[in-house]
Amino acid sequence: MSEKLLFDRIDEPGLHTLEVYERRGGYQSLRKALGMSREEVLQHLLDSGLRGRGGAGFAMGKKASFLPRGTMDKYLVCNADESEPGTFKDRELMQKCPHMLIEGMIIAAYAAGANRSFIYIRGEYELQARKLEAAIEEARNAGYLGENILGSDHSLTLTLHRGAGAYICGEETALLDSLEGKRGNPRLKPPFPANQGLYQGPTLINNVETLSTVPHIIRLGGKEYAKLGTETSTGTKLVSVSGNVQRPGNYEIELGIPAREIIYGLAGGPEPGREVKLWFPGGSSSPVLTAAELDLPYDFDTMAKAGSMLGSGAIIVVDDSVPVMNVALKLARFYRHESCGKCTPCREGTNWTVKMLERIDRGEGTPMDLDILASVQEQIMGNCLCVLGDAMAMPISSLVAKFRDEFEEHMERARERAGLGAAPAVPTPAIAGATA
Repeated sequence: MSEKLLFDRIDEPGLHTLEVYERRGGYQSLRKALGMSREEVLQHLLDSGLRGRGGAGFAMGKKASFLPRGTMDKYLVCNADESEPGTFKDRELMQKCPHMLIEGMIIAAYAAGANRSFIYIRGEYELQARKLEAAIEEARNAGYLGENILGSDHSLTLTLHRGAGAYICGEETALLDSLEGKRGNPRLKPPFPANQGLYQGPTLINNVETLSTVPHIIRLGGKEYAKLGTETSTGTKLVSVSGNVQRPGNYEIELGIPAREIIYGLAGGPEPGREVKLWFPGGSSSPVLTAAELDLPYDFDTMAKAGSMLGSGAIIVVDDSVPVMNVALKLARFYRHESCGKCTPCREGTNWTVKMLERIDRGEGTPMDLDILASVQEQIMGNCLCVLGDAMAMPISSLVAKFRDEFEEHMERARERAGLGAAPAVPTPAIAGATA
């Protein structure tokens, strides 16, 4: 396995305190960064090739470079609203080593020229919020936060803000609205946050894991960090593995290792006698892959070529004891509940999807309903202000495409249980084409 960076001795007692963190070399990367120019620090981030660890996978250094130069207030926002089902890596980082995140934020703010920063943490993370509050106070008292940090020209305020537990606030513009005290709804883009974000000012938004990686990039050097992983997916990655595995948990891996090594080697695979039926490579919003794709390298580009995405790095494993209908229904109900309702395709599409799946599950469906179901997902994807609708449509669409036979078998069994007999035949292609 690869060198541990984020999880190096993560369970050391007292690591959440400044004393232990400094004893282990904490804030030395900050001192090193402040000894460089902003441009040099930014170049290290660019050289590292670090891609955002929150889901989108956009290059962090490039994102930071988009902020305009000048003396206006600029903002750095840490997205700690870890709400993607199956994802729990940021929680462990904030709970066990909050100073690593704080140090990363101070360095990133220096590179981007930001002077105000916020951590937006999901409301359910009460313990983690308390740990962060204590760490922020320690950092402030030690001179790592505030005016002229460590005698430099860099000044930064850091405020922790607790959300109210809405999935939509994980979307960056909805997060900004919520942070401003409004209802968390996605904004129309452009303008993008780099130009007009929090309080209409230039804003850099990054995920907890992304920002926690920054001190390690400065310590190693951007080019040295880029030697880890693959050419286009550099570095190490925290992977949350859950579902039908014997050892669920968070694991730090080097990007590019086979997915089988993560699911079977680290997480122990399914229980004896069971096989992997399907797996989500990047949280519940990623299109599913099957057991045939377990030997693919786990990196951003390979997952995309396989028709899915690495996303937040949350691998959810489903074995052959779980009906695919159960997976689809649970997914669809979650996204229907979490839709903010601003966009019609998402608001209506998520509701339609749940109703159609429930109809099939009751034994009232026909094979044509599966075609309609797939069509509804196509109408959602790419037609909303944010990707919440896509987050349901992509996995549902992939489930229908890859497990259609199982859906049809479920449909027939459900019809028999309901006493409705065999389903009507699907219209012939000529008739279907004529009606279309």
